[in-house]
Amino acid sequence: MVRGAAATILILHIGAGILAILSGAAALAFRKGSSSHRLAGNVFFASMLILSAIGACVAPFLPDRGSAVAGAFAFYLVATAWVTVRRDEGSVGLFEWGALLAALGIALAGVSLGWEGANSPKGLIDPKGQTYETAYLFAFLAALAAVGDVRVILRLGISGARRITRHLWRMCFALFIATGSFFLGQQQLFPASVRGSPVLFVPVLAVLALMIFWLVRVRFRNAYEKPTRMSSLAGGRTLTGLRE
Repeated sequence: MVRGAAATILILHIGAGILAILSGAAALAFRKGSSSHRLAGNVFFASMLILSAIGACVAPFLPDRGSAVAGAFAFYLVATAWVTVRRDEGSVGLFEWGALLAALGIALAGVSLGWEGANSPKGLIDPKGQTYETAYLFAFLAALAAVGDVRVILRLGISGARRITRHLWRMCFALFIATGSFFLGQQQLFPASVRGSPVLFVPVLAVLALMIFWLVRVRFRNAYEKPTRMSSLAGGRTLTGLRE
Protein backbone atom coordinates (compact mmCIF):
# COMPACT_ATOMS: atom_id res chain seq x y z
CA MET A 1 0.00 0.00 0.00
CA VAL A 2 2.86 2.37 0.81
CA ARG A 3 4.47 1.73 -2.57
CA GLY A 4 1.14 2.28 -4.31
CA ALA A 5 0.65 5.61 -2.53
CA ALA A 6 4.19 6.67 -3.36
CA ALA A 7 3.69 5.78 -7.02
CA THR A 8 0.43 7.75 -7.11
CA ILE A 9 2.08 10.80 -5.59
CA LEU A 10 4.96 10.57 -8.06
CA ILE A 11 2.60 10.32 -11.05
CA LEU A 12 0.57 13.26 -9.74
CA HIS A 13 3.74 15.28 -9.22
CA ILE A 14 5.11 14.62 -12.71
CA GLY A 15 1.71 15.14 -14.34
CA ALA A 16 1.18 18.45 -12.54
CA GLY A 17 4.68 19.56 -13.55
CA ILE A 18 4.14 18.85 -17.23
CA LEU A 19 0.71 20.50 -17.13
CA ALA A 20 2.15 23.55 -15.35
CA ILE A 21 4.87 24.02 -17.97
CA LEU A 22 2.48 23.63 -20.91
CA SER A 23 -0.24 25.85 -19.46
CA GLY A 24 2.27 28.47 -18.32
CA ALA A 25 3.78 28.64 -21.79
CA ALA A 26 0.29 28.89 -23.28
CA ALA A 27 -0.67 31.71 -20.91
CA LEU A 28 2.38 33.66 -22.07
CA ALA A 29 1.64 32.96 -25.73
CA PHE A 30 -2.11 33.62 -25.90
CA ARG A 31 -3.51 37.10 -26.42
CA LYS A 32 -3.84 38.80 -23.05
CA GLY A 33 -7.42 39.04 -21.89
CA SER A 34 -8.67 36.27 -24.19
CA SER A 35 -10.64 33.32 -22.87
CA SER A 36 -7.77 31.01 -23.87
CA HIS A 37 -5.36 33.10 -21.81
CA ARG A 38 -7.60 33.00 -18.75
CA LEU A 39 -8.13 29.25 -19.06
CA ALA A 40 -4.40 28.58 -19.40
CA GLY A 41 -3.72 30.84 -16.42
CA ASN A 42 -6.23 29.00 -14.25
CA VAL A 43 -4.75 25.62 -15.19
CA PHE A 44 -1.24 26.90 -14.48
CA PHE A 45 -2.26 28.21 -11.07
CA ALA A 46 -3.89 24.95 -9.98
CA SER A 47 -1.19 22.65 -11.37
CA MET A 48 1.62 24.73 -9.86
CA LEU A 49 0.01 24.56 -6.42
CA ILE A 50 -0.23 20.77 -6.67
CA LEU A 51 3.31 20.42 -8.04
CA SER A 52 4.98 22.68 -5.48
CA ALA A 53 2.94 21.39 -2.53
CA ILE A 54 3.93 17.78 -3.23
CA GLY A 55 7.56 18.77 -3.71
CA ALA A 56 7.70 20.79 -0.50
CA CYS A 57 5.98 18.15 1.62
CA VAL A 58 7.70 15.03 0.28
CA ALA A 59 11.26 16.30 -0.23
CA PRO A 60 12.16 16.52 3.50
CA PHE A 61 11.67 12.73 3.75
CA LEU A 62 13.88 12.01 0.75
CA PRO A 63 17.61 12.40 0.11
CA ASP A 64 16.74 15.27 -2.26
CA ARG A 65 16.02 17.70 0.58
CA GLY A 66 17.02 20.74 -1.43
CA SER A 67 13.79 20.51 -3.41
CA ALA A 68 11.78 21.33 -0.30
CA VAL A 69 12.91 24.96 -0.27
CA ALA A 70 12.34 25.34 -4.02
CA GLY A 71 8.89 23.77 -3.75
CA ALA A 72 7.85 25.96 -0.83
CA PHE A 73 9.12 29.07 -2.62
CA ALA A 74 7.25 28.19 -5.83
CA PHE A 75 4.03 27.63 -3.84
CA TYR A 76 4.49 30.98 -2.12
CA LEU A 77 5.12 32.78 -5.43
CA VAL A 78 2.03 31.39 -7.14
CA ALA A 79 -0.24 32.00 -4.14
CA THR A 80 0.88 35.60 -3.64
CA ALA A 81 0.74 36.34 -7.37
CA TRP A 82 -2.82 35.02 -7.50
CA VAL A 83 -4.01 37.02 -4.48
CA THR A 84 -2.33 40.16 -5.87
CA VAL A 85 -4.83 40.27 -8.74
CA ARG A 86 -7.79 38.81 -6.87
CA ARG A 87 -7.65 41.39 -4.10
CA ASP A 88 -9.01 44.89 -4.72
CA GLU A 89 -6.38 47.47 -5.58
CA GLY A 90 -5.01 49.44 -2.66
CA SER A 91 -6.00 46.92 0.01
CA VAL A 92 -4.29 44.35 2.24
CA GLY A 93 -5.39 41.68 4.68
CA LEU A 94 -4.20 38.86 6.89
CA PHE A 95 -3.00 36.95 3.83
CA GLU A 96 -0.21 39.47 3.20
CA TRP A 97 1.02 39.12 6.77
CA GLY A 98 0.94 35.34 6.46
CA ALA A 99 2.78 35.53 3.14
CA LEU A 100 5.48 37.67 4.76
CA LEU A 101 5.98 35.12 7.52
CA ALA A 102 6.09 32.32 4.93
CA ALA A 103 8.76 34.13 2.88
CA LEU A 104 10.87 34.70 5.99
CA GLY A 105 10.48 31.04 6.96
CA ILE A 106 11.60 29.92 3.50
CA ALA A 107 14.60 32.26 3.70
CA LEU A 108 15.60 30.86 7.09
CA ALA A 109 15.20 27.29 5.85
CA GLY A 110 17.42 28.09 2.86
CA VAL A 111 20.09 29.59 5.09
CA SER A 112 19.96 26.61 7.43
CA LEU A 113 20.24 24.12 4.57
CA GLY A 114 23.01 26.14 2.96
CA TRP A 115 24.95 26.30 6.21
CA GLU A 116 24.63 22.56 6.62
CA GLY A 117 25.83 21.98 3.06
CA ALA A 118 28.71 24.42 3.39
CA ASN A 119 29.99 22.49 6.37
CA SER A 120 29.62 19.08 4.72
CA PRO A 121 32.73 17.38 3.24
CA LYS A 122 31.67 17.96 -0.37
CA GLY A 123 29.61 21.11 0.11
CA LEU A 124 26.45 19.33 -1.06
CA ILE A 125 22.92 19.48 0.31
CA ASP A 126 21.63 16.31 -1.39
CA PRO A 127 22.87 13.30 -3.40
CA LYS A 128 21.79 14.90 -6.69
CA GLY A 129 24.73 17.24 -6.42
CA GLN A 130 23.02 20.47 -5.41
CA THR A 131 25.55 22.68 -3.68
CA TYR A 132 24.98 24.90 -0.70
CA GLU A 133 25.05 27.96 -2.97
CA THR A 134 21.69 26.84 -4.39
CA ALA A 135 20.10 26.94 -0.95
CA TYR A 136 21.60 30.36 -0.26
CA LEU A 137 20.25 31.60 -3.60
CA PHE A 138 16.70 30.58 -2.74
CA ALA A 139 17.14 32.13 0.71
CA PHE A 140 18.18 35.40 -0.92
CA LEU A 141 15.25 35.34 -3.36
CA ALA A 142 12.78 34.59 -0.57
CA ALA A 143 14.19 37.46 1.49
CA LEU A 144 13.87 39.74 -1.53
CA ALA A 145 10.25 38.65 -1.95
CA ALA A 146 9.67 39.32 1.75
CA VAL A 147 10.87 42.89 1.24
CA GLY A 148 8.22 43.22 -1.46
CA ASP A 149 5.60 41.94 0.98
CA VAL A 150 6.68 44.51 3.56
CA ARG A 151 6.33 47.29 0.99
CA VAL A 152 2.82 46.12 0.09
CA ILE A 153 1.80 46.07 3.76
CA LEU A 154 3.30 49.49 4.49
CA ARG A 155 1.61 50.97 1.41
CA LEU A 156 -1.68 49.37 2.51
CA GLY A 157 -1.87 47.68 -0.87
CA ILE A 158 -0.64 48.43 -4.37
CA SER A 159 -2.23 49.35 -7.67
CA GLY A 160 -1.40 50.13 -11.28
CA ALA A 161 1.89 49.04 -12.79
CA ARG A 162 3.31 47.92 -9.43
CA ARG A 163 0.44 45.49 -9.06
CA ILE A 164 0.98 44.05 -12.53
CA THR A 165 4.74 43.81 -11.95
CA ARG A 166 4.30 41.92 -8.67
CA HIS A 167 1.92 39.50 -10.35
CA LEU A 168 4.06 38.99 -13.44
CA TRP A 169 7.43 38.32 -11.85
CA ARG A 170 6.05 35.95 -9.26
CA MET A 171 4.06 33.87 -11.75
CA CYS A 172 6.87 33.85 -14.30
CA PHE A 173 9.55 32.96 -11.77
CA ALA A 174 7.41 30.08 -10.51
CA LEU A 175 7.24 28.88 -14.13
CA PHE A 176 11.01 29.33 -14.36
CA ILE A 177 11.49 27.07 -11.32
CA ALA A 178 9.16 24.41 -12.73
CA THR A 179 10.83 24.53 -16.15
CA GLY A 180 14.32 24.32 -14.69
CA SER A 181 13.36 21.45 -12.39
CA PHE A 182 11.96 19.46 -15.31
CA PHE A 183 14.42 20.12 -18.13
CA LEU A 184 17.57 20.31 -16.01
CA GLY A 185 16.66 18.33 -12.91
CA GLN A 186 14.93 15.40 -14.61
CA GLN A 187 17.24 14.77 -17.55
CA GLN A 188 16.83 11.01 -17.14
CA LEU A 189 13.40 11.43 -18.74
CA PHE A 190 14.97 12.63 -22.01
CA PRO A 191 16.80 10.60 -24.68
CA ALA A 192 20.45 9.96 -23.89
CA SER A 193 21.48 12.04 -26.90
CA VAL A 194 20.24 15.29 -25.33
CA ARG A 195 21.15 14.71 -21.70
CA GLY A 196 23.64 17.33 -20.62
CA SER A 197 23.09 19.18 -23.89
CA PRO A 198 22.74 22.99 -24.01
CA VAL A 199 19.45 22.38 -25.81
CA LEU A 200 17.77 21.67 -22.47
CA PHE A 201 18.68 25.17 -21.31
CA VAL A 202 16.69 26.80 -24.12
CA PRO A 203 13.16 26.52 -22.63
CA VAL A 204 14.45 27.50 -19.18
CA LEU A 205 16.19 30.63 -20.44
CA ALA A 206 13.21 31.43 -22.69
CA VAL A 207 10.94 31.73 -19.63
CA LEU A 208 13.46 34.01 -17.94
CA ALA A 209 13.79 36.15 -21.08
CA LEU A 210 10.00 36.51 -21.41
CA MET A 211 9.72 37.49 -17.77
CA ILE A 212 12.31 40.23 -18.21
CA PHE A 213 10.63 41.38 -21.42
CA TRP A 214 7.23 41.84 -19.77
CA LEU A 215 8.68 43.51 -16.69
CA VAL A 216 10.58 46.00 -18.81
CA ARG A 217 7.53 46.63 -20.96
CA VAL A 218 5.31 47.28 -17.96
CA ARG A 219 7.68 49.39 -15.89
CA PHE A 220 9.87 51.23 -18.40
CA ARG A 221 8.06 51.31 -21.75
CA ASN A 222 4.89 53.14 -20.72
CA ALA A 223 2.89 49.98 -21.28
CA TYR A 224 0.64 50.92 -18.40
CA GLU A 225 -2.30 52.92 -19.70
CA LYS A 226 -5.72 53.24 -18.13
CA PRO A 227 -7.80 52.74 -21.30
CA THR A 228 -6.51 49.21 -21.81
CA ARG A 229 -7.15 46.08 -19.77
CA MET A 230 -5.29 42.83 -19.34
CA SER A 231 -6.43 39.65 -17.71
CA SER A 232 -4.19 38.32 -15.00
CA LEU A 233 -1.81 35.48 -15.81
CA ALA A 234 -3.64 33.46 -13.20
CA GLY A 235 -7.07 34.20 -14.69
CA GLY A 236 -10.04 35.70 -12.95
CA ARG A 237 -10.13 39.47 -12.60
CA THR A 238 -8.64 41.75 -15.19
CA LEU A 239 -5.73 44.09 -14.68
CA THR A 240 -5.93 47.54 -16.14
CA GLY A 241 -3.07 48.67 -18.15
CA LEU A 242 -1.00 46.27 -20.24
CA ARG A 243 -1.08 46.81 -23.96
CA GLU A 244 -0.95 43.75 -26.18
